[in-house]
Amino acid sequence: MKILTGNDLKSGAVVWWDGRGWSLHVEDAVDAGDDADTIMAREEAARRVNVPYAIDGERSAEGRVRPAHIKDRIRALGPTVRPDLTLKPADPEAGNWVI
Repeated sequence: MKILTGNDLKSGAVVWWDGRGWSLHVEDAVDAGDDADTIMAREEAARRVNVPYAIDGERSAEGRVRPAHIKDRIRALGPTVRPDLTLKPADPEAGNWVI
């Protein structure tokens, strides 16, 4: 599974492609599949996202999307040393899967 991420051009926030636009919440991400390059080129040209790129994603046993690599998991939710500063999942039942 390939999911798309980048930074919102206006705010600098980490965003994830949800199939229609960009979301702050990684659990909204969808598999971009073979369309990843086309989507990234279109969205960057429209100046909605800065430096989009595709990463490997996976589904948890509950069906939630998450980045496959720890670097991108930390990027998705924020620092691991200050949980009070992390981005809370849109779904409060999503659990803690960063570490």
